[in-house]
Amino acid sequence: MSDLQHYAYDGFGTKQRRDVYYNQAVRIPAGADRIECSGQGGWDPKTFKIPDDVNAQIDQAFANVELTLKDSGIKDGWKTVFRVNSYHVGLQGNEQETLARMVENMKKYMPDHQPIWTCIGVAALAEPEMKVEIEVVAFDEK
Repeated sequence: MSDLQHYAYDGFGTKQRRDVYYNQAVRIPAGADRIECSGQGGWDPKTFKIPDDVNAQIDQAFANVELTLKDSGIKDGWKTVFRVNSYHVGLQGNEQETLARMVENMKKYMPDHQPIWTCIGVAALAEPEMKVEIEVVAFDEK
């Protein structure tokens, strides 16, 4: 991630970098392949079951993103992610717990950098049991 340049403007940008673990913008180096992952939910990749608990779904969605990145040839997984979009059912009223669990996972999977992040509340996702879906954009340096 040392070749990426991250930006957080003074004031709100630096507050969000500190408190919610994301940056306002990122510059990608020339010569890097861009990898975009479709939304990953909290399903078990072997049994296809989705737990009821939103925190368990968030944890599994992060693990599924890692699996997807590695399957696409990104051996460093989350270390190369520079953009995260997360979609949440029932975010209103649970935003503090949900955001805290998202930040916890981002710190776990990306301890050396903070991505850009957009968090969106939605009415429903593809499967009725799904409460979270995470899509990412990563780069593979050549």
